[in-house]
Amino acid sequence: MSTTDTPESPKPASPKPVRRRRKVADSAATPPAPPAAPAAAEATPESSPAPLFTAVLDVRWRDLDAFNHVNNSNYLTYLEEARLQWLSHVPGPWFGDHAMPVMAATQLNYRRPIEWPTQLHVELFCERVGNTSMTITHRIVDATDASRCYCDGNVVMVWMDPSSGKPVPLPEAIRSAVA
Repeated sequence: MSTTDTPESPKPASPKPVRRRRKVADSAATPPAPPAAPAAAEATPESSPAPLFTAVLDVRWRDLDAFNHVNNSNYLTYLEEARLQWLSHVPGPWFGDHAMPVMAATQLNYRRPIEWPTQLHVELFCERVGNTSMTITHRIVDATDASRCYCDGNVVMVWMDPSSGKPVPLPEAIRSAVA
């Protein structure tokens, strides 16, 4: 028996998997990506265009949910109310027997909870005007601090003939109001 075969000799360790480390030189050579530009809806009020219309709304006690902040479904009600207030200020006919607006799509980004009592400004902006539709961008902000944004997003409104269910051209009153 040789001296290397003695029971006191340690057995060779089993090979361990090789872990590859990222080379520091590689990560230092690659510059970090620049931060993404903020979305237009999140831009500061100073850099945003003037709103098409701003509705002033008070949060009602009944708007609250079990967590004591405004239930997310009420945000849509606030936006609807703001659009109707704006439309009531549009000079000229914007609806009739053969042309009524319907909501075709909506996008909401919930930024922070709204608590009671709070007064809100719902700001509406015209993002796009098409042949039969328009896209209205919106922001729900605190009435005393416009940098406190609760919600932003947009809504697509399509004017349709209620008897046929087909889209119709945007009324001239709407085109003039957003020009």
